[in-house]
Amino acid sequence: MCGIAGQIGFYSDMRMQEDIMKKMSAVLAPRGPDASGVYCDEAAYLVHRRLIVVDPENGCQPMTAGQYTIVYNGELYNTEEIRAGLISRGIEFNGHSDTEVVLKAFIQYGEDCAKLFNGIFAFAVWDSRKRRLFLCRDRIGVKPLFYSFVNGGLLFASEIKSLLQHPAVQPVITQQGVMEIMLMGPAKRVGGGVFRDISELPPAHYAYFDSDGFTMASYWKLKAEAHTESFEETSAHIRELITDAVKRQLVSDVPLCCFLSGGLDSSIISAIAAEEFRKRGKKLSTWSIDYKDNHRNFKASSFQPDEDAPWIVKMAEFIGSNHTDVVLDTPALTDALDDAVLARDLPGMADVDSSLYLFCKEIKKRFAVALSGECADEIFGGYPWYHRKEVLFYDGFPWSTAVPERAALLKMNISAAEAEDFVRQSYNETLSHAEHLDSDTAEERRMREMYLLNLEYFMATLLDRKDRMSMANGLEVRVPFCDYRIVEYAYNIPWSMKAYRGREKGLIRHAMSGILPEDVLWRKKSPYPKTHNPNYMHLLSQRLSKCIAAEDCRLTEIVSADKLRELLDTDGASFTKNWYGQLMTVPQIYAFMLQLDKWLRAYDVKISN
Repeated sequence: MCGIAGQIGFYSDMRMQEDIMKKMSAVLAPRGPDASGVYCDEAAYLVHRRLIVVDPENGCQPMTAGQYTIVYNGELYNTEEIRAGLISRGIEFNGHSDTEVVLKAFIQYGEDCAKLFNGIFAFAVWDSRKRRLFLCRDRIGVKPLFYSFVNGGLLFASEIKSLLQHPAVQPVITQQGVMEIMLMGPAKRVGGGVFRDISELPPAHYAYFDSDGFTMASYWKLKAEAHTESFEETSAHIRELITDAVKRQLVSDVPLCCFLSGGLDSSIISAIAAEEFRKRGKKLSTWSIDYKDNHRNFKASSFQPDEDAPWIVKMAEFIGSNHTDVVLDTPALTDALDDAVLARDLPGMADVDSSLYLFCKEIKKRFAVALSGECADEIFGGYPWYHRKEVLFYDGFPWSTAVPERAALLKMNISAAEAEDFVRQSYNETLSHAEHLDSDTAEERRMREMYLLNLEYFMATLLDRKDRMSMANGLEVRVPFCDYRIVEYAYNIPWSMKAYRGREKGLIRHAMSGILPEDVLWRKKSPYPKTHNPNYMHLLSQRLSKCIAAEDCRLTEIVSADKLRELLDTDGASFTKNWYGQLMTVPQIYAFMLQLDKWLRAYDVKISN
């Protein structure tokens, strides 16, 4: 993976933009710590920061072929198939990097090349003869790509912080941006960048920019089709797709490992990877995260009936991996909230972010690539909102039902109804994209809507988190369950099959029978691990109280100081619902507020009416 950025301009010589482009490149250095490069002509300035994973010798960027130059951030998992097709057309190659394949596929097929790619990517191709830029992002949106219009030209970058290095892009948010952060955060609108002048290329979209302007189009969407396979055929099909996705993503010229939580998804990936490693005469390394004194502080609940630790040990022994536990302590977890918000460029998932940031930091000391189990829950129905009817048919995002409570914290005067209307605009926009069949029952129709809601918002939030926390440490993390073939196929699988035996992800459990121990296979879903230490809540409470009392507090420009004090005085009892999903409860609300204050100060954010 890498960091990319560029500036296109037709009214001034881009060769005079070196100082600005150096700054844009510098802040992306953590994404690409191994090498850097630039391309420049009178109308285009492209920069690249490289994390070397494949073809160290011949994969340098920017890469030029004739009139075309590419900067690319990503990984293709069907490189060899595309290369073979191009070779059959007489195309020659200098190396074995996927970058060269992407570039020459674009030269050969134009924007239709994106339909051929199986991978995670964001890239830009500059045509120096036509003076036209092409931008493209992967179907699921695993890799980011932001842009801004400046002085009749265009800026683009992998991260918001890079765009903000340009003096014409100011860190300004409008009242709509405030509401997006406080009523929807850590999610953000599809295609939005929260800042007033920054947008994000949506997943599965490409765009052209030239002197005539900016045009954008979608190249892929989920289509509703009749599912004709039996349950056994569907189960076998899913097993084949998942196994193939994992195997494809094991390709690397640098050390690779797997995340292992002891839950279903990471265990499946680790088991398949371990078997492939054995065939190569190698031993897989797995990594897990835990917290100091978690065993002593853990309390079972219906949401999480048991600890992960014993299951991790069992799986590591079962697959024969070299396993490493990363144990985090409360002060480090709290301190890393600042690192996480700087990595994400926005207030995020609080300690869910900061813990992953620290976890990736440790892994990077020994590995450059990892595989992780994210995104199976969104597409196979792993979350409670798929199974609880009162939440399933909620008229809004089911993981974020506390919109009125959020609005009550705002310093601006906004009613609960106005707040819910604001959020519902994004909700309804997503529903309008959901394809259905006339034969769908009310439940099946809702499951298709829920699928798309999860894909565009909840999963997108987790993918943002995964990309920024890992790449801030120069670690590439791959997500096999995001293989678009799995996503496409799963959209049309009937809910009765997905919820086999009345279980969350029941179909996957049946499909992957035999590669995991039975008790691991049917273990109740376990959430991403977080600390159960009561000292964490106490430390956050102290820091938030100090933040509110500080003369230079920026948080209270957005949030009511009185409401925050009430929240602190009642130990969070005045906020009765989760902030976001199952993981962001009262401690994470405190942490989110601390991240919001840090973000406002670090980015010197201006709030515009």
